[in-house]
Amino acid sequence: MAVSATPGPTSRDPQRPVGIDALLERVRAGYERVEPHEAYEAARAGDALLVDIRYAALRERDGLIPGALVVERNELEWRLDPQGSHRLPEATSHALRIVVICNEGYASSLAAQSLHQLGLHRATDLVGGFQAWRGAGLPVV
Repeated sequence: MAVSATPGPTSRDPQRPVGIDALLERVRAGYERVEPHEAYEAARAGDALLVDIRYAALRERDGLIPGALVVERNELEWRLDPQGSHRLPEATSHALRIVVICNEGYASSLAAQSLHQLGLHRATDLVGGFQAWRGAGLPVV
């Protein structure tokens, strides 16, 4: 019995399973991430909305970024969709610049990609997450 030499899926095949590292690389290639000081300055100037998606135990343990909007990850899309019936008052337009912040900058990348799929094309995430923010000596309460 002959074995078929049919080629398998290629790296460009969207149906091919990828590991999380490859997925993060692919997602992050679609937008420019921001460093802590850049996010701080943008928020201070009113040019960006900081959105903390860390879960409550991490916020209680490590503190909060002053002025950041806390939105649990499982509610993010519903709260920030400008067309959504459950949107927050801050979700004013698809042109809004959103900087998503998780603990170390991994989950926030996937969250930013999800916001892009809703049409929030200026959404990005914080390189290194909350831990990088705190490590940079930026304000925490």
